[in-house]
Amino acid sequence: MSDQIICGIDIGSSKIAVVTAVCNDKSKDIRIIGYSRKPSIGVKKGLIVDIDKVTQALEESLDKAERMSGKRINQAYVVVGGPSISSLNSHGVVAVSDPEGEITQEDVNRAIEAAEAVSLPNHRELIEVLPREYIVNGQNGISNPIGMSGIRLEVETHIITASSTSLRNIDKVLQHTGVARQGFVFSGLASAEAVLSETEKELGVVVVDIGGGKTDICMYIENAVAYSGSLPVGAKNITNDLAIGLKTTLGNAERIKLHLSNEFDIDSFLNSKSRKDEKINPNKLGVLDIREELSVKEIVNDIIMPRYEEIFQLIGEEIEKSGFAEAIPSGLVITGGGALSPGLVYIGKKILGLPIRVGYPQRITGLIDEAGSPEYAGLVGLILYVKDNIIDDTMEFKNFDRVLKNISLASQIKKIKEFFKQFVPK
Repeated sequence: MSDQIICGIDIGSSKIAVVTAVCNDKSKDIRIIGYSRKPSIGVKKGLIVDIDKVTQALEESLDKAERMSGKRINQAYVVVGGPSISSLNSHGVVAVSDPEGEITQEDVNRAIEAAEAVSLPNHRELIEVLPREYIVNGQNGISNPIGMSGIRLEVETHIITASSTSLRNIDKVLQHTGVARQGFVFSGLASAEAVLSETEKELGVVVVDIGGGKTDICMYIENAVAYSGSLPVGAKNITNDLAIGLKTTLGNAERIKLHLSNEFDIDSFLNSKSRKDEKINPNKLGVLDIREELSVKEIVNDIIMPRYEEIFQLIGEEIEKSGFAEAIPSGLVITGGGALSPGLVYIGKKILGLPIRVGYPQRITGLIDEAGSPEYAGLVGLILYVKDNIIDDTMEFKNFDRVLKNISLASQIKKIKEFFKQFVPK
């Protein structure tokens, strides 16, 4: 495969971002060649509420990404999340087309299509069907049945759906900017591709992508996605609480939150009862409507902690609802722009009693200073997901075995041998 350009778009509650990358089959990594972000307008809790404003912001973000990469963006994949997302697990079963032969890719495709045949409301669309495991003649736990012998093939799948209205609104924005949409990918699934290790996926882990106005959840059990969901709360709720509690503007509250995150080790601050209180001079941060110095302890204990507790309680309820609460020894990997909020990891461990770490995008080269932030995990993961599951599954040389299995492989090899025999001296 020659170098291919992949573009990802994230229309979020706090930012409208674009990332462009180059990938090829010689490397597992991707090379970031362009990125941009604009403050989000016209989006609330992950849903578009003003198409014109979103279009304007996306056009500006696309223009910057094009100038940085030197590549025209005509088509792109889009990450989606928020309250429009829901999921279910489904089962499909088919009879193997040739019981005397081997299971082929066609048999696998038919089994997955059978699992897709679920009844969905008119206002919902299927955006992802992920095989969890295959079952051949009653033997379960099979990750790839192609080439195996069997009569009955079953598949357990995880299906992710989204609101049709939400998807159509995204399509309208893209049409206004002249960009063709290549596909949608759930942001929780995309983030998982960027921040999880194979060991975590195998043992059981939950990815928590905290955005501005929503929190997307994706749960891996035995190396397969078992549950997906979303909560209508995010990092903006913390900013709103600070603005109300400190009687200041949202912009000033965001400055104070970022200062806390960058200048103080809030985790150790919370963990030490004897630690001396520290003060913040708001005027030095450009916050002129607050005259008195602010107590870090009061801000954290009285404003930030209650909101964190609420978010993690909701996450805990979502994990319990999944039915897999006892199968996640790797705990939580928190990513997204909200992952850098001060004190988040400490509070999460305290509330849920699980291991927690912040997830940074992996497998990237090029312009990694900005794209290496948790804020870009969804977009980086989107590109990795496309590379690994869409581009690499096309008819490239390394995947010819899939194609050959769909024709009579034995007869084709015999014909090739006969062809070359004519050139061998007798």
